[in-house]
Amino acid sequence: MSELTGLKALVTGGASGIGRATAELLAARGAEVAVLDLDPSAVDRPLRAHLADVSDDTSVRSAVAAAADDLGGLDILVNNAGIGAAGTVEDNADTEWHRVLDVNVLGIVRTTRAALPLLRASDSPAIVNTCSIAATAGLPQRALYSASKGAVQALTLAMAADHVREGIRVNCVNPGTADTPWVGRLLNRAPDPVAERAALNARQPMGRLVTAEEVAAAIVYLASPAAASVTGTALAVDGGMQGLRLRPEGQ
Repeated sequence: MSELTGLKALVTGGASGIGRATAELLAARGAEVAVLDLDPSAVDRPLRAHLADVSDDTSVRSAVAAAADDLGGLDILVNNAGIGAAGTVEDNADTEWHRVLDVNVLGIVRTTRAALPLLRASDSPAIVNTCSIAATAGLPQRALYSASKGAVQALTLAMAADHVREGIRVNCVNPGTADTPWVGRLLNRAPDPVAERAALNARQPMGRLVTAEEVAAAIVYLASPAAASVTGTALAVDGGMQGLRLRPEGQ
């Protein structure tokens, strides 16, 4: 498929996980794609790799400018870079709250701020933010992470309202628990990784973790001209976790 031929896309946190799957799918659909990441060394052509730290405004501005110059413009911005956090409100110090919010929320602000002048010059501009089921469902041991993703969903709606008359669409994707390197690291730290994975599988009605490729497909749809009338939307890719309330099997 080549429905994105001629479009230029930028993916933050694009060297692994959901970001990498998204960058590769964008490229497979015909877009020219640049990746921003703290460690882009594993990124191969046709993807273009640029070093960036979304918690540093100077780094972001420089990397976005370099990526846009490399691509010859910018039509699609995927704000995917983010970090996780575990624990209740008691378990993380102020410094950790500041660190996670700085990456997960202000990282989107910095990258979008740098990209907006370029997106305004596009005929088909779109922004997609990677949010989470944690924005809308109360998950145990995820207070800080949930707060950051709740802010991302609210920010997505505000951005959509601010820029709709400029023709810039803004949406977010809310994955359930995805089978990514970050989740893998969490599982490895659990007392019983096998039991923990089974519990994560079971809490999603489809009975399994979401794949990075499934989330990427939703992001690419929202970024594409096929979603030309979609803005201010949070698209759940969560195996039914947000909306379904199943009775126990056999009842």
